[in-house]
Amino acid sequence: MLTRVRDRRRNPLRRRSDVIEAWTALIVAALLLVGAPLAGALAGWWAHDEARGVAATQRAERHRVRAEVTGTAPHQLPTVQGGRQHTFRVQVRWTDPATAAHVTTARVPAGTRHGDKVALWFDAKGRNVPPPPGSTAIWQHTVTVAAVAAGGVAAVVLLANAVVRRISTGHRLAEWEREWARTEPEWTRRRA
Repeated sequence: MLTRVRDRRRNPLRRRSDVIEAWTALIVAALLLVGAPLAGALAGWWAHDEARGVAATQRAERHRVRAEVTGTAPHQLPTVQGGRQHTFRVQVRWTDPATAAHVTTARVPAGTRHGDKVALWFDAKGRNVPPPPGSTAIWQHTVTVAAVAAGGVAAVVLLANAVVRRISTGHRLAEWEREWARTEPEWTRRRA
């Protein structure tokens, strides 16, 4: 068995570019099978922690109220397009136990009528803001960042592999050209 390994190392048909290409293929396989998933997992872990921190901060800065719609809806309601529900601004009223009654303009979902109760979020300055991200939004963000990171690493590895293969092929062709220049006179019976 040891003799076979030595024979392969001394094979006259084996070129330096062949060895480089074989090692590159091994490294690329390891990076695609281990490196890309590991990069995706680390990026996803980081994104999950960041998104949870942002959500906790927003939950601390915002408060939810049940408000009654006191304004009138527009005559023509916006339609739902692309799975996204449109909203419109209307006057709402709610009572805060600490301060008193509040009246402001806020965005409510399309189809809301006068007298309906809606859940709204406000910041410390009393501005109507979107709700803080929930666990579903956090996980969507996590999976997206992880997939982009893993895909980015895989794309960089494959691009580097393509560059190495192109250079290796160029070197191999140059080696073959030199070998043919040396061997051709023997085959064609010409003198170099």
